[in-house]
Amino acid sequence: MQHLIKGSSMWVVKIGGSLLGSPELELWLELFVKYSDGNIIIVPGGGIFANAVREAQKLTKISDACAHKLSILAMDQFGLLLANLNPLLATAKTECEIDERTWQHRAIVWLPSHMVLADDSIPQSWDVTSDSLAAWLAKKLNAEQLVLVKSDKPSASQLCLKRMTEEGVVDEAFSELMLDANFGSWMLKKSDYAHFLNGVDMQTLTKVGSTIN
Repeated sequence: MQHLIKGSSMWVVKIGGSLLGSPELELWLELFVKYSDGNIIIVPGGGIFANAVREAQKLTKISDACAHKLSILAMDQFGLLLANLNPLLATAKTECEIDERTWQHRAIVWLPSHMVLADDSIPQSWDVTSDSLAAWLAKKLNAEQLVLVKSDKPSASQLCLKRMTEEGVVDEAFSELMLDANFGSWMLKKSDYAHFLNGVDMQTLTKVGSTIN
């Protein structure tokens, strides 16, 4: 099995819920299973499950705190869906389970509710979505790279974080979490999977990905 990159560097890869239903989604999962060797942790977006929470909030006027908790559970749902799409993926809820799956050389799908809902320092609002939680996890695990895979991305080779926040490409809390980040941060679009067919490696990421700054 080809390693992700030399050494034991970890990548946290957020898969946007907007990829649901696209053929690219399963192709990305196949790549992660084939090349991760325990070094890739997939953070699921919320997708249609989070959209259902937004709609429920409009209908019932539940608090943002309640909607936040439900949206985290929505990420769990999308994560379970991803794991069902490819049975070679392993799910993990805790740092201990992440370590265990890493030792097993598995590609990991993180189910965030256990860790996130236990941390009172995380704001309970729509300012925090899966993008910010992916950055939060990357910090917590001392990952070396954070990659956001979305349906599309701006064409510029370098992305302005302020502009991305204003345009809703990333959530409001993301920029604050990135202030003292010690990891590289990148954005890919769903069709970029085609560049990684021979390996999910740093060289290809540098060539294809757009850096976030």
